[in-house]
Amino acid sequence: MDRLEGRNVVLEALARGRRPVRVIWLDEGARPDPKIKRILSLAREQGVRVNRISRAELDRRARGDVHNGILADAEPLAGRSVSEIVAGAYQRDETPFVALADEVQYEHNLGAILRSGLGAGLHGLVVPTRRGAGLSPVVARVAMGAAEEIPIVREGLFSALKKLRREGLMVVGADMSGTAPWDVDLTGPLAMVLGGESKGLTPTLRKRCDVVVGVPLQGGLESLNVSVTAGVLFFERVRQLAGKR
Repeated sequence: MDRLEGRNVVLEALARGRRPVRVIWLDEGARPDPKIKRILSLAREQGVRVNRISRAELDRRARGDVHNGILADAEPLAGRSVSEIVAGAYQRDETPFVALADEVQYEHNLGAILRSGLGAGLHGLVVPTRRGAGLSPVVARVAMGAAEEIPIVREGLFSALKKLRREGLMVVGADMSGTAPWDVDLTGPLAMVLGGESKGLTPTLRKRCDVVVGVPLQGGLESLNVSVTAGVLFFERVRQLAGKR
């Protein structure tokens, strides 16, 4: 079972219906605000058991730092491969858009990348098998429902890039020394490679990119946070796609 922590996370899981939620634990002293009322309503509709327990017991059960008085257990999300993600996009007559995040260590960054990705039409996120953050209660909380919609694939990035190239995706790296993104056509099938917080886009990954783009900065800044960079580049693609309609 996956442990869901926080009102938004539990509500999104119930509302989006991507997987069964099996049980909810609610702070026995929680006030029935609109969000709690919505959670309880959906739980009744879906036959999910709700147990009211003490705040101390919630603290003991929680795996993260913030649970907002509610936890839930849900079935794990269905695993997807990069090939399945691309095939699914084509089947829906959508242009495949996949991001790869190399050694993103901070859970808040990974959650923010997912949240921006959902808004920008991202179909999947690839993270290394053994390096960097994965889907955790903190990532799910920051992602605000995006973790329910965007598959996270644990796979070696070089292996994933090889498959994505075979599927016809252009590989775009993100690095502050790259070309301005509005000077590059980002509207086709696309795999965007994001570097980690400490070392950015590594030379070996850079060599595997068709083009490298970066956000021009003022004020003497050398770089942006990886999740901010991702958001800017994701929505530059959205802007370009809108211009083609």
